[in-house]
Amino acid sequence: MINLRALRQKTAFKATAPSILLVINSFVWYIFTYAVYSPIVSELETEKLVLFTTYYVSVAVSAILGAKFLTRTRAKSLSLWPFIGAIATFLLITVPGNSILANALLALFLGASIGIGLPSCLSYFAESTTAENRGFVGGIIWSIMGFTVLIFAFLISTLGQWEIIAALTIWRLLGGAGFLVLKSKHVKSAEQKAPSYLQLIRKRQLLLYLFPWILFSIINFAEQPVLENVFGADFFAFVQIAEWALIGVFAIVGGVIADIAGRKRVVIIGFIMLGIEYAVMSAFSYSSVALYLFLALDGTTWGLLFSVFFMALWGDLGENYEKEKYYALGGLPYLLSGFLYILIKPYASGIPTVAAFSFASFFLFLAVIPLMYAPETLPERILKDRDLKSYLEKAQKLVQKETGKNKKQDIEKTKKENEEANEETQESPEDEEARKLAEKYY
Repeated sequence: MINLRALRQKTAFKATAPSILLVINSFVWYIFTYAVYSPIVSELETEKLVLFTTYYVSVAVSAILGAKFLTRTRAKSLSLWPFIGAIATFLLITVPGNSILANALLALFLGASIGIGLPSCLSYFAESTTAENRGFVGGIIWSIMGFTVLIFAFLISTLGQWEIIAALTIWRLLGGAGFLVLKSKHVKSAEQKAPSYLQLIRKRQLLLYLFPWILFSIINFAEQPVLENVFGADFFAFVQIAEWALIGVFAIVGGVIADIAGRKRVVIIGFIMLGIEYAVMSAFSYSSVALYLFLALDGTTWGLLFSVFFMALWGDLGENYEKEKYYALGGLPYLLSGFLYILIKPYASGIPTVAAFSFASFFLFLAVIPLMYAPETLPERILKDRDLKSYLEKAQKLVQKETGKNKKQDIEKTKKENEEANEETQESPEDEEARKLAEKYY
């Protein structure tokens, strides 16, 4: 049985508060900044592909370099990072009037402002948590994220483009200021070794998780243009927003299960659910029931996977090493796969729907195979300690139950003996009459 009270005690909010604030602020900022930037660039037909390519390349290169060079100055770099992002966000108001060179430089700057600090941000989160509570705290983050995205989406729907950019700039500044206030409470970790990227990609344990994650990210973004054609652009936008409500609910569920039963089980369950989701869509792609089933399964699965794949898994694999490079490798498949949507969208109408969903379902089930061979990243000692604790609690309850039962039996036995003694000492009517006569004459 999941003991939420015990999990809350292990969360240690004073230690994790700076990382929780920074991760939530950064991902909300990233999601909505790209949501603003993408339609602005899409209107620039002649330079659209160049700008998107520049943006994604900048995200990738800056994340790889940031994970390599910012580890020694992590706290200082993270203190500056949000303010760089605020500047990049505010400059988006200039895109429509800029030359192609100016817009390319801005795409480069915006991509770098995202990628340069994201691995350090997630590594900072991993250092502020432990293997015992990393999934739970990650679940809290993405649960808050889910409802924050809903609130932002509602507010932004009522604002103009310039107002949205201003709001995102202020949001990023507030996140930076809040981090500066809270970070003094974060205990600096001991100096750790930094493995090279070559060493990481040779690790079997990492590859068994990374390969399915890459495959999943490719399928997720490659299928989006097809789904948009099936749902319709407006309804698909509604589905994407509505899913965040389910993410808000199920992220914390996934985090708790990941800390209790292990990360691997949550990941496998998530992949199987996605496989079922696309299998249903391939068979009943234009059924309203299938559409709402897709919404339910997709939102639930993302809630389960966010707390594990984004937050816990790469930190676990990092063990006692610096974790920036682990998070860089783990985050890039998701961040870069968004480029597939840009490339596939113009040709989406010509892609057979049934074939697209069938292939997606097949490869998602295929991705489960390496996960079955992947070792559990939650340390074995934690699982054993938890099983032992559970066993001791059950044994204690059984002893208390038996003790209570024996005590009840003792009470009933004593009561019965007293009643028998009372019956033996109780005088019969003849004895009572004889006693009275004796007292009268003697």
